[in-house]
Amino acid sequence: MPFHESRLANGLEVIAESNPDAAATAVGFFVRTGARDETDPVAGVSHFLEHMIFKGTPSRSADDVNREFDEMGAQYNAQTSEETTIYYASVLPEQQDAVVSPWADVLRPSLREEDFNTEKKVIIEEIRMYDDQPPFGADEQCRALFFGPHPLGRSVLGTIQSITDLKVDDMRQYFETRYAPENITLVAAGQVDFPALVASAQQACGGWKPAEATRKLQPVKAQNGFVTRSKSQATQEYVLQMAVGPAANDPRRHAAKLLATVLGDDTGSRLYWELVHTGLAEFASVSHYEYEGAGAFLSYLSCEPDEAEQNMQRMLNVIRTAEAGGISQSELDQARSKLVSRVVLGSERSRHRMFAIGANWMYRDEYRTVREHIKAFKAVTVAALAELLAEFPLSRNSSIAIGPLTELRPPK
Repeated sequence: MPFHESRLANGLEVIAESNPDAAATAVGFFVRTGARDETDPVAGVSHFLEHMIFKGTPSRSADDVNREFDEMGAQYNAQTSEETTIYYASVLPEQQDAVVSPWADVLRPSLREEDFNTEKKVIIEEIRMYDDQPPFGADEQCRALFFGPHPLGRSVLGTIQSITDLKVDDMRQYFETRYAPENITLVAAGQVDFPALVASAQQACGGWKPAEATRKLQPVKAQNGFVTRSKSQATQEYVLQMAVGPAANDPRRHAAKLLATVLGDDTGSRLYWELVHTGLAEFASVSHYEYEGAGAFLSYLSCEPDEAEQNMQRMLNVIRTAEAGGISQSELDQARSKLVSRVVLGSERSRHRMFAIGANWMYRDEYRTVREHIKAFKAVTVAALAELLAEFPLSRNSSIAIGPLTELRPPK
């Protein structure tokens, strides 16, 4: 399938993978901004701004925006992470041009103070709700423990204090810097008419003023530690552990994904057979997360409080066994089959393919076909996994336990 790229005079990039046999078109504006680009006083402003984007523009009200998307039958949404904010929609191919216009318009929002003050209450309630529901903010607290003062340890939602103190002028200033056209990529996949897409982008975004948008890539100094936090309303104990892993630009990231699948996939992994299949835990997993200049393995455990200490020890034993004895060829083959199947099946959906293309471009400034992605997984060997475990031991981690227990002994 052909890949296309173009750049407007103001710096905005337009990329697309065109599949003439696709039944849908997915379009997304990828903004290279997130929690790591903030400062502590404005923590959460990226996510808050995502909400404000939908509050209207000088030419469209919030109702206008929603009505336009609904009239074209779009499935649309937005999301904010540590490093990106993405605005996306899936439509029928004949709606390709129509879907670009409202997205481009909302990306130049009014940012009215009255909307800001109203939405601030919504964000604060979201933070409180997040802290009051399982796993009670354990993932963000584990990230903060692991990354320490590094910007990647900052909460995407921010804190009640930072959102309360945030001023609308702070948001406006952040918007002017981070939503510069050179910091945004328009990504499309599925049945795409690329010349028409570029023309739509030029018409809708060509007038955006260029501005410099940089990101400071501070080195990560991973922290090790064990913290227990009591949550009286919890009925289960939640344990999260983070260990250093390959970064987004590290070719070993494919081996990391395979290793995480062998150790902690939700079916057929070592942790599944040890803890979930036996009924000792409700859930146990390992995932690999990649960031710009950093990476991490996240291990997750939820179980009855009385089983928590023993299950933590069992989980550590599984990891140490892998570090000492490696991964078998049959385990690697099974994990590879799972991941290759997910890549292939996911590529059948235009939106999934758009996310894959956009992420690859944002992190590595490259286009990779489905076949090339599969080839990278097939190139990983048992020896490569052993080397990965030696360099990135999951047994050396930051751990946090949240639940009804007031005290937990760390595993030995």
